[in-house]
Parts: sequence; structure tokens; C-alpha cells
Amino acid sequence: MDHAEHTARVALPLALLAGVGMAWAGSQGGVRLAGLPLFGILVGLIFLVQWLAFIPAYRLRTERYYDLTGSLTYILVTLAAVWCSPVVDARSVLLSALVVIWSGRLGIYLFSRIRKAGRDVRFDDIKGSFMRFLSAWTLQGLWVTFTLAAALAAITTPIRKAPGPFALIGALIWAAGFATEVVADAQKRRFRAQPANSGRFIHTGLWALSRHPNYFGEIVLWTGVALIALPVLRGWQWVTLLSPIFVTLLLTRISGVPLLEQHADERWGGQADYEAYKRHTPVLIPRLPRRG
Repeated sequence: MDHAEHTARVALPLALLAGVGMAWAGSQGGVRLAGLPLFGILVGLIFLVQWLAFIPAYRLRTERYYDLTGSLTYILVTLAAVWCSPVVDARSVLLSALVVIWSGRLGIYLFSRIRKAGRDVRFDDIKGSFMRFLSAWTLQGLWVTFTLAAALAAITTPIRKAPGPFALIGALIWAAGFATEVVADAQKRRFRAQPANSGRFIHTGLWALSRHPNYFGEIVLWTGVALIALPVLRGWQWVTLLSPIFVTLLLTRISGVPLLEQHADERWGGQADYEAYKRHTPVLIPRLPRRG
């Protein structure tokens, strides 16, 4: 067994353990459905959707529907939480709307991108391995669980409060993060659509301020969601506020920035303009470009 295969075998049970832990924490004090905690049921649904989608994906050795499945899971589980909650208040409506808008937009963008590209380089080395590919789908289940946790806990709690300052500030932060992500994605799409930019890296627009402005926007918007949810969380439900921290760690340490930085270094490393771009442009948090 090679190192990658061993890592996948270790990652899978750890992901499940973390998911169970979050399901337990988010269920504390939440509403119940048929005697079972609604939050826990929804976490189980998240993982079930990923595993069901994995079956045809592995048989066909395709990652084409990976991101789309994740986006649809956000929408499905959020709407299920609202539908099954005995009381739906303004905070629940706001949270569910923000999640659905974000996941719907991102899902369409990512699916159209992979349809055009035909492949996702992240999966080149893993989709032929049952365990590694299964681990990727399971980790997506964990991704959805942790990022959505605060919103789900707020929607499924019996505690209700009228939206106040936290909701307003959180919504504004979400809007800023969402706008950043949308603009960054649009700029990259337009850049790649121009034949003159074939084989070049983007370093204009928001990409002149950060090497990964779309990821920065995603971290910011989930911080906004957590702030909206915060006033109605109690006890162990506070664990769900790990959502933006988890997003930050995953994007900057595991699946996002490291893989893309490695791919960029392999493609443009050693080129003077690329090396200058790396020296003067921060990895994540935007700042005005420096020269010299």
C-alpha cells in the first residue's frame, strides 16, 4: 500500500468521526423529528448524498459531478431543515436564502467550468483508486457539514429571537464576501476566455490584490453566516461556530490553496513575471500591490 492510499484509509474514518462529533454538538438543544435530533439526521443526509453520488462517479471514473453534488447538497439539506423545523422565523429564512444563493451560484459556475475543461486536475491521481476517491467524496460531506453547521443549528433550534445587530452585520459581511467571490470568478472566466491569455496566469483585477481572492470571499461570507446564527446558539451548539475556521483551514492548508499553488509553480515557476507576482501579491488576504 502506497503512502497516498494509506493516508486515504486514515482520513476516511477521521472524517466520519469529526462528522459524528459535529452532529452530536449541533443536536444539543435542537428540535427532534420522530424522536431523533433533526440536526443529526441532516448531517447523516449530507454524507448519504455524497456516497450515493460516489457510486456512479467511481464506475465511470469521473469527477464531473463532484462540485455540483456538493452544491446541491447545501440546497437540499438547508431546505429540508426549514421544512422540518416546527417554527420558521426571519433568521431561518435569511440564513437559508444566503446559503441557497451562494451554493446555487457556485454550483452552476463550477459545473460549467468543468464541462468546458473536461477534467479537474485535483482528481487526476485519485479517481482510479476506490479508497482515495471515496475519501474525497467523504471529505466533501465533512466540508458541507462543518461549513453549514452554524446555519443548520440556528434553523433547527427551538430558540427564536428577532434579527438584531448580529444579523445585520453578518448579512453585510456575507454580501461583501459573496461579491468578492463572484467578481473574482467572473474576472478569471473572462481572462481565460481570451485567446491571447492562453497559457498565462491571471494577475489583474482582484487577482492583483490576492492570489486567491475567491477563497478569501468564501471565508468572509461564511463568517457572516456564523454571526447571523450566533445569537440563538446555546451550549454545545457553539461548536458549530467553527464553520469559518474550518473553511479557512481547509482552503489554506488542505484542498484549495496548496494544490493550486503547487499546480501554478509547476506551470509557471521560474518565469520572472510569475515569481514577481508571488513576491508582491499575498496568498489570501487582499492588499494593494507593491512594486520593487
